[in-house]
Amino acid sequence: MAQPLSWPDLPPELLGLVLKRLPNLADRVRLRAVCHPWRSNALLQPLPPPLPWLALLDGTFLSIPDGEIIEMPVPDDACCYGSVDNWLFLVDSDGQCSLMNPFSEDTLKLPGLATGWHIWLPDSSEFNPVFCKLAVPSPLEPPLVPLIAIRHESWSLCIFQPPDVADTIQGKEPLEPLSEISFFGGKLYAIDCFRKLVNIELVKGLGHMLKISSFKCIIDCCDDLSSRPKATSSDEEYFVKPYLVECAGKLLMVRRWICGLHPAPCINYDHTIAFDIFEANLSSKPCRWRGVNDLGGHALFVSSSSSKSFPAGECSGVQENCIYFMNEFSGLKLVADPLHDSGMYNMENGVITPLLSETAAVPSNHVGPWHPTWLFPTQAM
Repeated sequence: MAQPLSWPDLPPELLGLVLKRLPNLADRVRLRAVCHPWRSNALLQPLPPPLPWLALLDGTFLSIPDGEIIEMPVPDDACCYGSVDNWLFLVDSDGQCSLMNPFSEDTLKLPGLATGWHIWLPDSSEFNPVFCKLAVPSPLEPPLVPLIAIRHESWSLCIFQPPDVADTIQGKEPLEPLSEISFFGGKLYAIDCFRKLVNIELVKGLGHMLKISSFKCIIDCCDDLSSRPKATSSDEEYFVKPYLVECAGKLLMVRRWICGLHPAPCINYDHTIAFDIFEANLSSKPCRWRGVNDLGGHALFVSSSSSKSFPAGECSGVQENCIYFMNEFSGLKLVADPLHDSGMYNMENGVITPLLSETAAVPSNHVGPWHPTWLFPTQAM
């Protein structure tokens, strides 16, 4: 007689089917924790990356769309100012900077950044990095020494090769103020305040340290950006926030249209109306911005501190042709509701829906000094 199979003997292919329907990392970890055979077989399954997490003000992390609050081992005296992939950019109480992977607890010290880039203590009125964007040409893989470009506010850009700052344009005015930076095809690009695309050329200097060589305007004409999303009104004033994102081999500029609730400019801009997307057509002569209506099976997660494309589909738990966004402005509303002006924008119908599912409770009382940012876990953990 055939012996009945026990749960630990679940065939690996069936286990893989279950895992593919668990887009959240926490659920995958719980499944692997059931027994040793499940853990061993689960690690062999090819899976889409788990859903991103949202770092909250108090240093906890929010899982979407279920709304679970997750605590990770992060130093108590460290404040997060941004992230890149699954690494947090931390500044501790002494002003020292580091990159930390909260999943593996690996840490990359950035000893020369605090002094070389004049970063003051987090509680100092002289330095308040509300928006801090990090960019790397390839995924961070210690112990390789990474190249990191960091933008703070509009004039501050530094090229960092541990242990020292290689070069900086802080306080200089090469062109117009820079709104965004991103690596694409191994090159560093930026958007200035007029939505022109600039290539920041890097060359090796003394000691093979990279230096900022020149700034080349790749897309000068912005006539292609004159259109507006249908949801906007010509009678309203909007704050338009740009993001640079690499997606499926294309360099995209995502524009976020935010409407204010106060007649004075730049006050209470906290209600996102719509998005539109443009591709940098680098093959045309001259290069131009070209409107994009389809993300080719991807979704975008955008924020001032971290933006990334993400494969969409049933197994990933992410809807294609959608833009996931978070609150970009501090204030009482963000303290009361950390998901205020956050959501998912559908490019096909222009509808904005909440980040969390209908059954998930909106987190409350998560107040702290951190700045919200996306964190992208890896599946092999």
